[in-house]
Parts: sequence; structure tokens; C-alpha cells
Amino acid sequence: MSWLELKTFLKFLPWDSATARSIRGATPEEDYWTPDRQLQAATVDALREHTFVTVKLHGDPKRTRRLRPPEPIPRPGVEKRRDSRVIRFGGRHGSGAAQLATVFGGRATTP
Repeated sequence: MSWLELKTFLKFLPWDSATARSIRGATPEEDYWTPDRQLQAATVDALREHTFVTVKLHGDPKRTRRLRPPEPIPRPGVEKRRDSRVIRFGGRHGSGAAQLATVFGGRATTP
């Protein structure tokens, strides 16, 4: 094999081959998440969110009370959803005054 044939061979390797990936300096995960796969994952996430909202709004409140929003498909560049800072008043969670004070940087009670 001549140097020209080797150069041509390397130039036309499939983009996801190990040799082409090492020449580009990319990781397998970066090569897996192409723009079209990112778009497909975003579409699936949007469809799942829409289904969740539809069921939550039009479903029986007793059955959908514990229904949680779906997690997005794990992929690079999308952070995992964290627990929201929901402030609840009364019930087993307390009055919520201490939580409000930490959010707004004040004291929980007035002097």
C-alpha cells in the first residue's frame, strides 16, 4: 500500500470508526450524540412532557396527585433535573416561614 492509498483510506473511513475518532480526538459519546439524535431526544422529551401535562390536567385528581413529570433522556449538555424549591404551607411540612426566610434572606419571624 502506498502513502497516497493510505491517506485516501484514512480520509474515507466511516466517521464513527475508532481510527477516525482518534484522529479527530473525539470520544465515543460525543460521536454518538449527533445533531439529529439530539433533535430526536428533544422531540421525545417534548412529547413525554405534553403527555404528562395532558394526563395531569384532564385526569382524575385523586389518581394523578402523585404523578411526577418525566425525566429527560440523559444526554450530554442536558443536566439532570434537580429537586425544585417548592415551598409548602401547613400540613406536615410546617408553616413554610423558615423556607421563605432562606429564599428571601430575612428572618422567619418578626421581633
